[in-house]
Amino acid sequence: MIGDMETWEFPLDETLTAEFLARHSADVEEAVRKAAETEILPRFRRLADHEVDQKSGPHDLVTDADRLAEEYLTGALSALLPGSVVVGEEAVHANPASYEAIRGDAPVWIVDPVDGTRQFVHGDTGFCTLVALAQHGVILASWTYAAARDQLATAVRGAGAFLDGERLFAGAPAPGRDLEVATSHPDYTTDDQKRSLLGLWTPGIAPRACGSAGLEYLAVARGELDATAFSWEAAWDHAAGILLVEEAGGVHLTRSGEPFRVTGGNTLPFTAARDAATARRVAELLRTAD
Repeated sequence: MIGDMETWEFPLDETLTAEFLARHSADVEEAVRKAAETEILPRFRRLADHEVDQKSGPHDLVTDADRLAEEYLTGALSALLPGSVVVGEEAVHANPASYEAIRGDAPVWIVDPVDGTRQFVHGDTGFCTLVALAQHGVILASWTYAAARDQLATAVRGAGAFLDGERLFAGAPAPGRDLEVATSHPDYTTDDQKRSLLGLWTPGIAPRACGSAGLEYLAVARGELDATAFSWEAAWDHAAGILLVEEAGGVHLTRSGEPFRVTGGNTLPFTAARDAATARRVAELLRTAD
């Protein structure tokens, strides 16, 4: 159990990552499942009006499930790795300065308690809990848990990506067919980003609106979606999925052709794709407005 487990002493660095995760990956999984079991699933399709709020607007929702699941994960993950910090979506909303911990020296847990809150509020199963462990801007491991579908995807840097214990391989799109690309909702884009995304409306590309970012990344890692094109860089939406895609053989590139950086400062929009050729193609189309 999490409360009885051996803990690890700070600092964690890449030379210790494999040993730490060998001991504690199952404990992280337990924490993620427990957060969903106690705080998220009991509220799924049972939310009262007073349990749902807006943040920046009607497309940016937060629920009691988001807040309470993040509180649970913050306590559990901090206890697992003393000296680590947690950067969670809801805590950063309350205190934006706390986001800077991603750029610090301490190991950081990056948490999105309910990714796809709109879907969760509307009773759709297309939501998930995202957790990633990073340090010095390097994503070391990730957990993507679609609780309503009982699917758990995990990735460890250099050790592969897995869904319910089975290895994931993104593969390459079949020749001759349109590339399916999940794109940002227009409400979350600047005018410049809208012009970039319009580059995808071209023969050979089949763009569609994205759902939960975490589940779109999982679809890329499974070879069910060819690429994403996202216009925002909040680490909690992308850290877990970026590593999942990478470890499944995929590639991520910003509009300028550089890999996406979890610490920020990226040229947006950016893409994560099944293979390098697809990533380059999407990144090239995103530059058509330049």
